[in-house]
Amino acid sequence: MNPSNQFSLLAQRRFGFFFWTQFFGAFNDNVFKTALLTALTYEAASWTTLAPGFLNNLIPGLFILPYVVFSATAGQLADKFEKSALARYVKLFEIAIMLIAAAGWLQHDLWLLVAGVVGMGLHSTVFGPVKYAYLPQQLRPEELIGGNGIIEMGTFVGILLGEVLGAVLVVQKPWGVELVAGGTIAIAVIGWVASRGIPPTPASAPDLRINWNPLTETIRNIRFSRQNRPVFLSLLGNSWFWFYGAIILAQFPVYAKDYLHGDHNVFVLLLTVFSLGIGAGSLLCERLSGHKIEIGLVPFGSIGLSLFGVDLFLASVGYTNTLPVDLGAFLAQQGSWRILFDLVMIGVFGGLYIVPLFALIQTRCDKQHVSRTIAGMNIMNALFMVGAALVAMLLLRIGFTIPQIFLTTAILNALVAIYIFSLVPEFLMRFIAWLLIHTIHDVHAVDTDRIPEEGAAVLVCNHVSYVDAIVIMAASPRPIRFVMDHRIFKIPLLSWIFRTAKAIPIASAKDDRWLMEKAYVDIAQALHEGELVCLFPEGKLTSTGDMSEFRGGIRKIIDRSPVPVIPMALRGLWGSMLTRGEGNPFGRSFRRGPWSKLSLAVGLPLAPELATPEALQERVLALRGDWK
Repeated sequence: MNPSNQFSLLAQRRFGFFFWTQFFGAFNDNVFKTALLTALTYEAASWTTLAPGFLNNLIPGLFILPYVVFSATAGQLADKFEKSALARYVKLFEIAIMLIAAAGWLQHDLWLLVAGVVGMGLHSTVFGPVKYAYLPQQLRPEELIGGNGIIEMGTFVGILLGEVLGAVLVVQKPWGVELVAGGTIAIAVIGWVASRGIPPTPASAPDLRINWNPLTETIRNIRFSRQNRPVFLSLLGNSWFWFYGAIILAQFPVYAKDYLHGDHNVFVLLLTVFSLGIGAGSLLCERLSGHKIEIGLVPFGSIGLSLFGVDLFLASVGYTNTLPVDLGAFLAQQGSWRILFDLVMIGVFGGLYIVPLFALIQTRCDKQHVSRTIAGMNIMNALFMVGAALVAMLLLRIGFTIPQIFLTTAILNALVAIYIFSLVPEFLMRFIAWLLIHTIHDVHAVDTDRIPEEGAAVLVCNHVSYVDAIVIMAASPRPIRFVMDHRIFKIPLLSWIFRTAKAIPIASAKDDRWLMEKAYVDIAQALHEGELVCLFPEGKLTSTGDMSEFRGGIRKIIDRSPVPVIPMALRGLWGSMLTRGEGNPFGRSFRRGPWSKLSLAVGLPLAPELATPEALQERVLALRGDWK
C-alpha cells in the first residue's frame, strides 16, 4: 500500500467490505432516527402531545440507552467470537428491527417506532466493539490513523446522508412514511450483503468465559481500563466529545425551526455542514499527523471546539431575522454564513480531536482486551450522552436559549480539556512538539520506522539546540524518556516541558555525584519497564555546529541494561535562535528565515556489545553528513 493514500484501503477486501458494512449501518440509523425527529418536529400534533424540544432530546437518549446496559456483554462477544460472522448476525438483526419499525410507520404508532429506536441502539451497541477491534487486527500500525480517519469520515458522511435522506423522505406527501419504511429495510439488506465480504478475523480471546451480568461486567470493564491511565483518560476524552456532539446535534431541529425560523431544508443544511466538517477533519488527521498516531492533534482539536463553539453563540445572537425562510432566503440573511462556517469548523476540529484518540486506545490497550476496552468506552459514551440529553433538557427547562446552550457547552469543553490534559501531560507535550515542527520548522523525518514500536531501546543523537528533545519526540511514534544536562533541565518554561515528559536530569560526578547515580538508576528502571530512553552522548550543546566527542556514559548504561542502541542525527537545526553560538540569536534566526528545513535521520540499531562511544559517534556523524 502507498502510505500517502489512505483511500487505497477501500479497494482492499480487508478494509473495503468492512467500511461499507459500518457505513450503511450509520446511514440507516440516521435515515430512521432523523425521519422520526423531523416528523415529530414539523408534524408533532399528528403523532403526540409531547413537546418537540423534549422529544428531540429524549429520542437520542433512548437510542444510546442500550449502550449503558449491553456494552459490557457486546465487548465480551467481540473478543470471544470471530468478528466477520458476528458482523453478519448484527446486520440480520438490523433487518428484523427495520421490519418492526416499518409496522410503526404504517400504523402511525409512535411507540413501535420508539421500540425501533431502542433496537437500532442495541444493533449499534453490539457492532461498536467489533468495529474498533477489527481495525488493529487487519491494518498495519502506519495504516491505522488513515484507516480510522476513513472510518470516521464514512461514519459521519453516513450520518449526514442518512439525516438528509430521512428529513427529505418523511415530508414527501402522501407517501413519506411508506418511503422511509421501505427505504430503511432496503438499506439494512444492502448492509448485510456488504458484511458477507468481510474476511475472517480471529477472536482475540476465544477461551473467554462470558459474564452475562451486565452490571458486574461493566464495573470490571471500567476497572480494567483504569489500570492504563493514558488509555482510560483517552476513553474519558472520547466520551466527552460525544457529550459535546450530542448536545449540539440534539438542538438542530428546534434551532433551525424556532431560532433561525427556517424550514426543514435549513435543518438539513445544518446537519450537512456539521457532518462534512467532521469528515474533513477526520481525513486531515493523516496528513497532519505524518502517517503516525499523533495525539498532539487532540489539544488542537479541543481548542477549536471551544473557540468556534463560543463564536457560534455570538453568531447566533447576531442573527436578527424573525420571518419564516426557506433555504435560499436563509442563506441571504445577515449572519447565516458565519453560523454555517462555525458549524463546519466545529466539525473539522471534532475530527482532529476524535481520530487520534481512537488510534491511541486501539494501540495502547491490552491486545486481548481491545473489544472489552471499546465496550467500556461505549458504556462511558452512553452515560455521557444520556447526561448530555439530561443537561440540555434541564437548561431548556430553566430558561436557557439554544445559543446559550452552545456557549455553555463550549466553556465546559475548555474546562474539561484543561483537566484531562493536566492529568495526561503527554497530550500537551505532543501538541507543543507538533506546533514546533509545523510552524517554526519544516521537519523531514528519515527512517523513523527504525524506532521500535514496542520494547526497550536507547536512542543516541547529536546535541544541537534547546529543542532537540521536542523535535525527536515529534518524530517518534512512542513516548521517550530523555536524559539531559541538569542545567538545561532547569531552564524556565522548558523545565516544565521536560518534567512533563518525564525527562531524566543528569550531572557530572564533579557537579553532583548523587544526581549522576540517580540518573543511571532511573535509566535502568525505564529500560527494565520497556521504555525508550534518549541521550545526547556529547554531554553538552555544540557552540560551533560540530559534534563533540561522545562520552563513556553510554557504555555504563548498556552494561547495566543490554538493549539495542539506535543512532540518530539532527540536521539543519544549527544556527536557529535556540542554538548556542556567538552573535545575536535573533539575527541568526532572521537569516535562516521562517519555516526553515531540518531533518531527523534514524540509523539501523546496533547490538549492545557493538555500541561503543566511538562506533556510535561514527554512525551519528555519517547520518548527519555535512548538513549541520
